[in-house]
Amino acid sequence: MIFNYLKIAFRTLRKNKGYSLLNIFGLAIGITCASLIFLWVEDEVSFNSHFDKQDQVFYVPTHQEYEGEWRTFNSTPGPLAEAMKTEIPGVVRATRTKRMEILLADGDNSINSIGRYVDADFIDIFSLSFVEGHAKEAFKNPNSIVITKETAEVLYGNSKNVVGKNLKVNDTENYLITGVIENLPNNVTFPFNWIAPFEQYSRGQDWMNEYGGFFADTFVELAPEANVEKVDASVRNLLEQKTGDTDSKAFLHTIKDWHLRDDFENAEQVGGRIESVRLFTIIALIILLIACINFMNLSTARSEKRANEVGVRKAMGSGRTRLIFQFISEALILAAIASLVSVILLIILLPQFNLLIEKDLILGLSKPIHIIFLLGITLICGVLAGLYPAFYLSSFKPVQVLKGIKVTQGSANFIRKGLVVGQFTISIVFIISTILVYQQIQHVKNRDLGFDKDQLVSLNVNGTMIDKFEVIKQDLINSGAVKSVGLNNSGVLNGGNNGSGLEWAGGSNTEDVLVFFRYINSDFIETAGMTLLEGKGFSDNVAIDSTNVLITEAFAKLLGEGSAVGKKIVREDTYTVIGVVKDYLFEDMYGQSDPVMFFNYHGEASYMYLKTDPQMATEVILSKVEAVMKKHNPAFPFEYNFVDDAFNAKFKSEQLIGKLSQLFALLAILISCLGLFGLAAYTAEQRSKEIGVRKVLGSSVSGIVKLLSKDFLKLVGVSILIAIPIAWYAMDNWLQDFAYRIEINWWIFVIAGLVAILIALITVSFQAIKAALANPVDSLKTE
Repeated sequence: MIFNYLKIAFRTLRKNKGYSLLNIFGLAIGITCASLIFLWVEDEVSFNSHFDKQDQVFYVPTHQEYEGEWRTFNSTPGPLAEAMKTEIPGVVRATRTKRMEILLADGDNSINSIGRYVDADFIDIFSLSFVEGHAKEAFKNPNSIVITKETAEVLYGNSKNVVGKNLKVNDTENYLITGVIENLPNNVTFPFNWIAPFEQYSRGQDWMNEYGGFFADTFVELAPEANVEKVDASVRNLLEQKTGDTDSKAFLHTIKDWHLRDDFENAEQVGGRIESVRLFTIIALIILLIACINFMNLSTARSEKRANEVGVRKAMGSGRTRLIFQFISEALILAAIASLVSVILLIILLPQFNLLIEKDLILGLSKPIHIIFLLGITLICGVLAGLYPAFYLSSFKPVQVLKGIKVTQGSANFIRKGLVVGQFTISIVFIISTILVYQQIQHVKNRDLGFDKDQLVSLNVNGTMIDKFEVIKQDLINSGAVKSVGLNNSGVLNGGNNGSGLEWAGGSNTEDVLVFFRYINSDFIETAGMTLLEGKGFSDNVAIDSTNVLITEAFAKLLGEGSAVGKKIVREDTYTVIGVVKDYLFEDMYGQSDPVMFFNYHGEASYMYLKTDPQMATEVILSKVEAVMKKHNPAFPFEYNFVDDAFNAKFKSEQLIGKLSQLFALLAILISCLGLFGLAAYTAEQRSKEIGVRKVLGSSVSGIVKLLSKDFLKLVGVSILIAIPIAWYAMDNWLQDFAYRIEINWWIFVIAGLVAILIALITVSFQAIKAALANPVDSLKTE
């Protein structure tokens, strides 16, 4: 029986191949879209699944209270890890870690590599798999280092005997390789290419063993039987027990939330990337729904053509149930073919999709979960798309059909028009959303940053760059490629060092204010393009400015009325304000500028900034800078970053939403147009005799096109009226998440509506013009 259903279904599809192709292509686009999102979601939700102890491993951030508001930082004091391990029941392992980039060199082979200084428990917490060496012996040597397999291959090729070799680190110290571990996958929140004993990092820095400095990443492992809520409560009280302060609280953040739920507001977890995952999952389902709507529309539109078939089959004894199975079989066959087409589309489009989302997803058809997903989505699409047409077509009465009584399509027409309205409503919402997301991103990008990011290049400070700074600076300027050179202990866009407890006259609650500290050279303000609003900048003589500071506007306002220049600030020593710098944005590009205090000291600088010549080609600039750096710092590879690129990366999440919104808007419109194209063809076919009569009576081509188009344009008009409030509500809610945001202007809705009308008009006009240009003799000769 099933074979008979399939045989009849294939025969019917061949007879209606034009509509079948439209259905197949529409469903294929929907399935392709859903599959791409499935692959992306699968990658997002599988972050950190590489690690075995999913229910036992936790990161330990801190909530810190400033001016009555809790702020969350990914840092803890150095001694906290050991205190949790020894004093809190349920914590079986704990480790401090510090992320660093160092130079690893073996002879002429060298790479800058990011890794972590860790305590020995780190190896067991993350169940690191050793391919060479042994976990228990990895940190027996104080100058040991464990590297990943990939790092070993870069340095030593395919050599299998790496353990026991020496690596020169930062061109100064020798580390002994005591182990090689398996590479970490890409979807890891805290990646690393090497680990080394934490003592190597903390050596000679006693402050790291005190509770006053928050600088370390801390991880803990709980016993399998531990009560997480009780342990978390103990962790939250530990800092107060150690310091007596109530304004800092550490807490447990489960490994399952590191990637998807890492946003906190006022000490409450408020989400993160999970919101994007939910959003695009819903959008993928909507695209699938649009594709299924297409199927319903085109199937019910062909009802008159199939009425006789239904009548004959019923007269010959076919029951309604049998006909329903036949029509659903047709839908399932179309969905299966569409799935095969979607696999071809995925093979073609996945590399481009990876470029768009900056991931390395693979189709993985050998994975059972992917096969199940594809089969499942095929079945759902087939049944969902075919259910209504099956019940509608099977309801025809054979007596009426065989007597030639025209099939009444009142309810079908109403439903079909409703589905067209639904399709275009969704498409218009996508168009409006795409425009608003783009506007919001550009709005923030064009915000006054308080510094000039263009032509600004940053280099990581390493090797002899501090010792030879004056010579390097002069050679860079003499090259003609660089206008000025600045040094800073923190990235210009980053948060960096901060603290509280400062005192000054004229202010209130001074000890409760969070202040960021910048240690710079005298040229940094000019190099970064910052504006000195009053007073003077630092001199080249560091000794003269040993007790002088610059502050930003936000800090100056806290000092009370009048000029801030000349006022005193106490931070262990007493400092005099000699100048006020215009506020600049860092860390949170949507927020307000935090107070910043600048010191004229660059001995611990981490970044060198170069203001380059805008008239010179980028390639020439980089070659000249590289020549200078190779001359004075030859042991280290020349690596650089453009600050404007780093700035753009701050909007990675928003840009992803914008790019995917554009993609989905295009797909939704394309699918909607396929359906509209098919309906327009059906309408033109159904009214062919009417068109022939009108042409004989003198109607023009434009008049006939207008006649056939107006009904569809009315439906698009209704879609616009429905889409506008939906889009406004959705996007207004989305914008509420941003402190610095655009206003939604009325003209955006006008543009989206005009675009939708234009697209619909072009789609319908093709078939209308074709019908209007047809010879009326061909349509009237049978009368």
